[in-house]
Amino acid sequence: MQVNVHEAKTSLSKLLELVENGKEVVIARHGKPVAQLVKVRPTGKPVLGSAAGQMKFHKGWNTPMSEAELDEFIGR
Repeated sequence: MQVNVHEAKTSLSKLLELVENGKEVVIARHGKPVAQLVKVRPTGKPVLGSAAGQMKFHKGWNTPMSEAELDEFIGR
């Protein structure tokens, strides 16, 4: 199903109901598709610490920046 932006704004609740029931909705601007509403498929709740041992950090990654690095970073 394709709807224009105005219809999507005025009918969002109805469109979300359709999506919840498995329908895909395309939102178009001037007849050109720009976005798609699709049902979110939960993958389960993430478990705190479930990525333990899977991430690699550079040595010193949590060392505060020097003033010069901070100036360069924020463009002072």
